[in-house]
Amino acid sequence: MSEPPNHAASTKQSYSSEVGNSGYFFPHLPISCDSVLHFCHPPLSSISMVVTGYLDDCTCDVETIDAFNNYKLFPRLNELLQSDYFRYYKVNLQKPCPFWEDNSHCGMRDCAVQPCSSDEVPDGIRAGSYKYSEEANNLAEQCEEAKRLGAVDDSLSKETRQAVLQWAQHDDSSDSFCEADDIHSPDAEYVDLLLNPERYTGYKGPDAWKIWNSIYEENCFKPQNVKRPLASGRGDDGGHMFYKWLKGVCVEKRAFYRLISGLHASINIHLSARYLLQDSWSEKKWGPNITEFQQRFDEVLTGGEGPRRLKNLYFLYLIELRALSKVLPFFERPSFQLYTGNQSQDAEMKHLLLEILHLAKSFPLHFDENSFFAGNKEEAAKLKEEFRLHFKNISKIMDCVGCFKCRLWGKLQTQGLGTALKILFSENLIEKIPESGPSYGFQLTRQEIVALFNAFGRVSTSVKELENFRNILQNLR
Repeated sequence: MSEPPNHAASTKQSYSSEVGNSGYFFPHLPISCDSVLHFCHPPLSSISMVVTGYLDDCTCDVETIDAFNNYKLFPRLNELLQSDYFRYYKVNLQKPCPFWEDNSHCGMRDCAVQPCSSDEVPDGIRAGSYKYSEEANNLAEQCEEAKRLGAVDDSLSKETRQAVLQWAQHDDSSDSFCEADDIHSPDAEYVDLLLNPERYTGYKGPDAWKIWNSIYEENCFKPQNVKRPLASGRGDDGGHMFYKWLKGVCVEKRAFYRLISGLHASINIHLSARYLLQDSWSEKKWGPNITEFQQRFDEVLTGGEGPRRLKNLYFLYLIELRALSKVLPFFERPSFQLYTGNQSQDAEMKHLLLEILHLAKSFPLHFDENSFFAGNKEEAAKLKEEFRLHFKNISKIMDCVGCFKCRLWGKLQTQGLGTALKILFSENLIEKIPESGPSYGFQLTRQEIVALFNAFGRVSTSVKELENFRNILQNLR
């Protein structure tokens, strides 16, 4: 899901395309080639280093995150996400757009998603079974009791029963930051995330712009008279008015914008890192597209916006990392299992999962979420609900994305971030989780667990890809 990159007006150039012997693709930039070395590169003046230094509203710096992620967390997380429990995600890609008439679906083959056949998904996941869980056995008994007691409800009026049902649904959704798919819908299908990777699909132009414009303009608390930097078709003041407004709003609204901008940056890094470089009858070649990366993040080409976008990516990383550190008690319980039906592999993956969560907890410079929704309790509760509903609205917008692969990853990553926010704002409930037995106050569904770790996996991969781009750019100097 790629919004066309915006360029500073002063950087317009005549464009050409070339593939150098380096194996990297530089479309749209003038090419300089060494006739002796047979090496082509974009002009050195357009190459700038990736971000460094401290992040706003944080005590953490980019370098600390890079070292922690790239050499400690990323390899372990990548291994976890290869496992059966985390690679299969159930999603409904057929839901209609709830906000505008949208019949335009991307017809390009790279936009397509190949769902799993029923025999590809492990029995334990498909059956929704929790064979190894003591908690599940207790809950099964309670369900039987609930069914028995449910007979009494037949004596209630239709209106009363409907009201009770609505209250139950409200209780289930009151802590949710996302519009979750009904996984029991006939349109919901399992997708193997490893066979449908997030990468460049060619989906761009007005349809993609409409998605991001709706997210930023209608859901990020921004007044209509405040213009986003580099927004298409608008006079640009270098972002002065926008950043003056952003600096003046409360920390919660500022964080909301930075999370969305960070998610957008992460997606664009994936598209730049896994770009279609060659498409012939014999093979497809995917790899890093230096120019695509520069057009979106280079300080000069973006009028200073690129580094801000990348810093917002690091802010998103800190928020999701903090959620993982907070949710450790939920996964540490002996009754919780990553059930797929393969007992030895399930035990091994739970061990790896706990290793990752303990590693996340050990991070030395965590974001302090206690600054969120502080002060007057009534005003804080109102702001928190507004925050939740705005994000939930963004999760609904994902059903308007015309590219099915972009829709898949957009839905997964918004659900993952929404789950992270749910965790951060459920700290009191998590603290009350018993060491054994069922957790009534705080629950995560399998969908939320798979989305949470895969979404963080995407952000972690983006941080790792930045190191790759940094090395490539250094070698071109």
